[in-house]
Amino acid sequence: MKKIIFVLLAVVSIQANAAQQPVPCSAKEYRQFDFWIGEWEVFNPQGQKVGENKIEKILNGCSLKESWQSTTGYRGHSFNIYDQTRKKWHQTWVDIGGSLLQLDGGLKDGAMVMRGFTQGQSGKVLNRITWTPVKDGDKTHVRQVWETTTNLGKTWQTLFDGLYKKKQSSK
Repeated sequence: MKKIIFVLLAVVSIQANAAQQPVPCSAKEYRQFDFWIGEWEVFNPQGQKVGENKIEKILNGCSLKESWQSTTGYRGHSFNIYDQTRKKWHQTWVDIGGSLLQLDGGLKDGAMVMRGFTQGQSGKVLNRITWTPVKDGDKTHVRQVWETTTNLGKTWQTLFDGLYKKKQSSK
């Protein structure tokens, strides 16, 4: 009987301690990039479809996983997380060509802005990607602009400009 009481007390104690622990990834900062979640068709500024992208919450809402496929067959994935120790968002992107892009940043004026360096043929390249929610009537789209600079931001070149529109759900 003493063993049963001891086990019950231990279980109750463990449950009480677990209830007092903060829930991982529950801070509001982890929701800052939620506007990007969904299944999207992506269009260039001329209105041509350039690809599809699926952004989903994974790992108990601690991370966002991106799965990109262009209309030409190019594919890539990213993992995005709010790094609470550095108080910044981080993205790691990999693609079928073996490219790696690592970005850090955060929410600025309602847009997610991340930056990171890569090595180009003529030296270091600073990459800046901005995701901005765009209201269109009762719908919200997302505009993603990827820019690069080789002179630390004096001039920027746009590599990608895409408008994400939610896929129509088939019923």
